[in-house]
Amino acid sequence: MTQKANILLVDDRDENLIALEAALTSLDQNLVRANSGEEALKHLLGTDFAVILLDVIMPGMDGYETAAHIKQREKTKDVPIIFLTAQEVDRHQVFRGYSSRAVDFLIKPFDPWVLRSKVEVFVELHQLKAQMREQARSLQRVLGQETGEPGRDLAEQLAQRSRQVQSDLASLREHIVDNYQEVDQPLVDAVRRVDRAASRLSTLVDTLHGPEE
Repeated sequence: MTQKANILLVDDRDENLIALEAALTSLDQNLVRANSGEEALKHLLGTDFAVILLDVIMPGMDGYETAAHIKQREKTKDVPIIFLTAQEVDRHQVFRGYSSRAVDFLIKPFDPWVLRSKVEVFVELHQLKAQMREQARSLQRVLGQETGEPGRDLAEQLAQRSRQVQSDLASLREHIVDNYQEVDQPLVDAVRRVDRAASRLSTLVDTLHGPEE
């Protein structure tokens, strides 16, 4: 039986959280509320989330700052973030969101069907990744029995290459944000595609290298 995924809803206004819950209830997943960036970070300390819906404009720690903290943590750096904003997103906001590795922006008032469809994709990916980790235990045993040390060495080499790709992409994202006025949108879109591909590769490599205990 597939375990329910956790979805983190972050907004300083209760009425907005109620609207998010109403839109997502039919997915039958665990919906977790947070009224601030600080509260969201506390939830992330002990709970694994499939996706985060994060309000941009909040008192104190805003959505961009909260996202930056999330992506700095090793445990949560790969959790997808969808920014929610009540205002039109300008070019600078897009690049701020991009620097935080947000996967999307949604403008309030949002279409419940669109929101639900986007979140459902990340829930399915999260559950698939959990299944892959479970299967990785038997795969790791096969690697150890059939290939021995060479197989483990290959897995480690792939993991190192994957980390280097992620590091290079991080540097490229910083360059784009620092020079956003001169950067063409096609380049941004291309880097996003590479980023998504690298994330999928990282998941596969992590599975091959061995599941976290």
